Amino acid sequence: MGQKHLNSIKVSHEKHTSGCATEIMAIPETVCISMSQHIGAPCEPLVKKGDYVKVGQKIGDTEAFVSAPIHSSVSGTVKQIKTMRNVMGGYDQMVEIETDGKQEVSEDIKPPEINSLEDFISAVRASGIVGLGGASFPTHIKLNPKNLDECHDLIVNAAECEPFITSDHRLMLENADAIIDGVLAVMKWLKLERAHIGVESNKPDAIENLRKEIEARGHSNDITVHVLRSRYPQGAERVMIYEILGKTMKAGELPAQHGVILSNVTTIAFIGQHLKTGRPLTTKRVTVDGSAVANPKNIIVPIGASIADVIEACGGYKGEPRKILMGGPMMGRAIYSDEQPIIKNNNAILAFNFEGDAKRFDIKEETSCIKCGKCHGACPFDLLPVAIASAYDQRDAKKLDALQVMQCMECGSCSCICPARRPLSFINKMAKGVVKEAQSK
Repeated sequence: MGQKHLNSIKVSHEKHTSGCATEIMAIPETVCISMSQHIGAPCEPLVKKGDYVKVGQKIGDTEAFVSAPIHSSVSGTVKQIKTMRNVMGGYDQMVEIETDGKQEVSEDIKPPEINSLEDFISAVRASGIVGLGGASFPTHIKLNPKNLDECHDLIVNAAECEPFITSDHRLMLENADAIIDGVLAVMKWLKLERAHIGVESNKPDAIENLRKEIEARGHSNDITVHVLRSRYPQGAERVMIYEILGKTMKAGELPAQHGVILSNVTTIAFIGQHLKTGRPLTTKRVTVDGSAVANPKNIIVPIGASIADVIEACGGYKGEPRKILMGGPMMGRAIYSDEQPIIKNNNAILAFNFEGDAKRFDIKEETSCIKCGKCHGACPFDLLPVAIASAYDQRDAKKLDALQVMQCMECGSCSCICPARRPLSFINKMAKGVVKEAQSK
């Protein structure tokens, strides 16, 4: 398109597991499946203590509009319905299942019959799929905007810009057929004209593999693989749309308002697989890495497996873990216990020990701001983090709004680049709360 690139930063890739073929985890003794695995209303359990469940059986749902059903990843007996603190500090309902190792599949699983857009959207919802790139927004809603007739482009976000994570990379190498199946299905039923797959330049093997699959299918004219810069935060929704189509999307706007349907590559691949098998979302490919992990790898795990069990499947810990992250080091969440279960949008578990990489991710002592402007130069949306921090100190909602703090997507670039080690991204998050509170009055 020839447009100017958005601001970005260079982060260390640390893609240690990119050459590790995906393995499949053995079924653990128990799983705890959360009823809160998407943005929107949590599901209500459809099972009770003592019930026998099968793989793919629906065990949670709600009639709320923004929601997606939840299915059992194992066969076994419901041990209890319990409440457990989540990584955000709130509490979720959990269906705890004692597995029997048989992995009996539910009789309800069969490929969906699709003859219309309505059938397609219904099948997507029934599958339980949500955005698997981190946002966990129910996919059936994203694929059915009110202005669908104005949408012409599908963007598949295959930019894996966080350090360490390689699960999407392995997907592109191992399941390119499912990705293209999903792309073609979405294009067909949504009547989209073009598809764009955005992949960073540090994955040349994935780029080549996707292009070969597209050419073999005879779709080189309507499906394009775009080679993107290996910069952070290349995988952010608004950054991706700008880099591929040159369209500027403001905070609060949806891709459909710019004629775009955008989805993560793993979500698209799952749709392609589901239409063939009818199997709902019950497993997740996860990168497990970090200095505290004995055998880092990419591994397919049952949703609801504890992080402790996943780590054990990777040889266990080598040294006491000092910090464990769900996700990457830029936008992932530090967890308080490895008993936390895997949920739908987990794409990585990173564990760091005392002697190794954990020191890099510790909160360092803050020093005085020298007004160097690096934070501004790193922000994809040209925000002024230092000015925002000053306005936040004054709780000046009007000034914060004028500084467009609501445009911040909390990517962490400003905090990462700051030589004074100021927690600018977190300050922006708190500042947005000040604006929201003022607007609610």
